[in-house]
Amino acid sequence: MSARLGEVIAAAGNLVLSLNRDAIETSSSLVLNDAEHDSRRVGDGMIFACIRGTNADGHDYAAAVKDSGVAALLVDHELDLAIPQIIVSNVREAVGPVAACIHNKPSESVDVVGITGTNGKTTTVRMVSSVGEILGRDCLEIGTLTGERTTPEATDLQRILAIARREQRDLIAMEVSSHALDLHRVDGTRFSVAAFTNLGVDHLDHHGDLEAYFAAKALLFTPDLCDLAVIDVRSEAGTRMATVASVPVVAIDDDLVELLELGPQRSHFRWRGAKVDLPLGGAFNVANAVLAAEIMLTLGAEQDEVIGGLAELPTVPGRFEQIDVGQRFAVIVDYAHTPDGLEAVLEAARAVTRRSLVVVFGAGGNRDQGKRPQMGEVARRLADRVVVTNDNPRSENPTAIIASVVSGMHKSPDLVEPDRRMAIRHAFAAAGNGDVVLIAGKGHEMTQTIGSDVIEFDDRAVARDELRRIGGSIS
Repeated sequence: MSARLGEVIAAAGNLVLSLNRDAIETSSSLVLNDAEHDSRRVGDGMIFACIRGTNADGHDYAAAVKDSGVAALLVDHELDLAIPQIIVSNVREAVGPVAACIHNKPSESVDVVGITGTNGKTTTVRMVSSVGEILGRDCLEIGTLTGERTTPEATDLQRILAIARREQRDLIAMEVSSHALDLHRVDGTRFSVAAFTNLGVDHLDHHGDLEAYFAAKALLFTPDLCDLAVIDVRSEAGTRMATVASVPVVAIDDDLVELLELGPQRSHFRWRGAKVDLPLGGAFNVANAVLAAEIMLTLGAEQDEVIGGLAELPTVPGRFEQIDVGQRFAVIVDYAHTPDGLEAVLEAARAVTRRSLVVVFGAGGNRDQGKRPQMGEVARRLADRVVVTNDNPRSENPTAIIASVVSGMHKSPDLVEPDRRMAIRHAFAAAGNGDVVLIAGKGHEMTQTIGSDVIEFDDRAVARDELRRIGGSIS
């Protein structure tokens, strides 16, 4: 796809402050074929968005990209370069609509579902996509399981949406993170349905406090971005989100859902009066399934079709995923890395524990430090045996991270073992018949970052290795 420079200028709207002479002279003749924010990926005919990032300023690369064939620049001040420049008040805010214009607004040609919230985004996206596929729709997922970022940068997102349209996809389910909303990554995208799962403590290193975090999430539920909202109002945050949303809201409340039975691998509940057999365990998965079901109804599916689709859902990688090689105790791997997420998963695990509940977990480095003691408190309160280890310490001191986690506990953990494999090994060695061992924090991730080293580490693969290592003693 492509657009003339004048069309791109119009798409940036009231963000445009001025144009340089080259932009004025070529506004009706210059054709742009793409937008890019990464100077390493520029090419002929593109407009380069000079975004000011945490570690680099795109304006510093403008001269170099001009020599690479870039046709125009999106800047926040005029540069001394002979190239068309659109000067805007905020490059981040303008680049989404600009990229959408160049790709002929791809989100307006396909049903796009955006899901935000602290926990449950990934699972609900997978559920919407899976049910859609079962019902014959050609679906695409965008999120934690599919890319480097939960929500891609605006230029990448519009390109992905354009490719999906070209491939004739008719349903896109995507995670919309608070970072993406705050940093305008989804500006220029039209969501047929936007949904809210819940709100907990996370990303306060970026947002500062829970109020700012909530406000970022709330940006999704405005007429600029979505047509309709589906919101789980069975929490204070959900009720408030439904109140502040400025689009029509489908509210999920207790009248819509009745829990019947929760098991380790299956759940049974009533939704809108009809019985649902869900091949996933945990009350949180029931909540995710109901959210997905309501989304599908808004997109025109029949209730019995949705119920049939839910009955065939696959396991979501690293989300309450059971590891079974014949051992006498249950092993569950989950991505829970927030206080609320850990609490929900521990409560779900408790429901299927016949003897003792064991948790192995840590906290990530270079992330919100305030949630660490809160996670420690949750683990110590809800588990019978607590093993604290490393998650992804990144550039932080692992010992300091562990100490922060432990500081929230009313009594000491049963074991502190920084080596994550050894922590899992110890947990298995002490587990007995009827116990449940929950390995939390990394879920689907296949690497561990310690300092500058990124090593292979998949909790699921390590769990299988360690279970097989103890062999006969587990059968």
